[in-house]
Amino acid sequence: MRRISSGMHNNDVQYRLRNHESKLNNVNNQIGSQHKIQQLRDDPIAAGHLVRYQSFKGRIDTFETNAQTITEKLTVREGYMNDSLQIMQRVRELAVAGATGTFTEDDLKNMAGEVDELLKQLIQNANAVDQDGNALFAGTNTKSTAFEAELANVPGSAIPLIETVAYNGNVDTNRIEIDENQYLDIDNSGNRTFWSEHQQLFTERDATGWQANADAVIAVDGHQIEIKTGDNVYAVISKINNSGAAVKASIDPVTNGLNLITTDPRQLWLEDISGTTFTDLGVISSPEQRPPYNLAASAKLSGGSMFDSVIALRDAMLSGDHEAIGGRVLNVVDQSLSNLVTRIAELGSDHERATINIARNSQTSLNVTQMISTEGDLDFTKAVTDMKMLDYVHQATLSVAGKLYSSSLLNYMR
Repeated sequence: MRRISSGMHNNDVQYRLRNHESKLNNVNNQIGSQHKIQQLRDDPIAAGHLVRYQSFKGRIDTFETNAQTITEKLTVREGYMNDSLQIMQRVRELAVAGATGTFTEDDLKNMAGEVDELLKQLIQNANAVDQDGNALFAGTNTKSTAFEAELANVPGSAIPLIETVAYNGNVDTNRIEIDENQYLDIDNSGNRTFWSEHQQLFTERDATGWQANADAVIAVDGHQIEIKTGDNVYAVISKINNSGAAVKASIDPVTNGLNLITTDPRQLWLEDISGTTFTDLGVISSPEQRPPYNLAASAKLSGGSMFDSVIALRDAMLSGDHEAIGGRVLNVVDQSLSNLVTRIAELGSDHERATINIARNSQTSLNVTQMISTEGDLDFTKAVTDMKMLDYVHQATLSVAGKLYSSSLLNYMR
């Protein structure tokens, strides 16, 4: 039951005016921000959907940016790899010409000069950097020079020439997220791209009696493998072969030593992360030395790089060895070409997958933007109409209130 008093109509009008002004202010805020949800309590369900859609769109845009960035880097890498392929094609032409036996030793020495210049250009391509100054073929060690050439006196040359080329990068891969929990593994390792042969390691230490006396961790081609106390060499071989690394292990039937061979042209990358498993088996010299130049002195290694094949051709030409050029040298040059073509094909596959993800993420982003618009964007026509109606009602209310304020309880008692 309400008590009638002189202030009753004033209180009612003030309450209604404040409530109406709140609605008018909310519509004005919606028009100003172009969003119909100003506070979570305006529409809790729509607000929840909107937050999830906006978060999802942010992730999609990040995936698209990641894929776009990696396609640009892959394009730059492909340019240098294609140039290297052209160089190796020319090297092969010179090798075939030198193997015919129709050229004199002086002719071969002249051809060796061109081969040496091609070698320098090949090293230059392998040490290429992108627009940010990051090495393209050094794995994740992007701030280092991927390959370092060493000069030495070579028989048949009056000046020092490149004798060895050492890899300074690593074999770690970049994992780029291109979709929700989906990654593209990018391999930038130069000792895989610029390699010729399957590398093989033969140890001479008898490993049949070896047994792990403590838990340890080894790394093979970047894959970490746990060694448990009591494991023998056969358990180590099984774990290496099942690790997913591009390396296969076996026991040498003659020396009973541990043998390792890569399953495709690449450099062996072996290390003791913890413990001394590889050191005890005679694989590496010590855990402190950095791979790949940490192999034991007693171990025998075969399988060289693309640079080694070009150096071998140059040296054979300098010495006038037609037989070596047409046999072993031409064979490793062909293997270099084959591996480089394979790596270019792999890079093209990565580029195509990234491009597909760019197109799909772009379309998904548009779809999510539409969903965000449906949940959160303002219907401008309806909002303007509502504002005009509320403003009209507000003015009418003020007019009526002005007339009511002149009345009192005595007006009702006459």
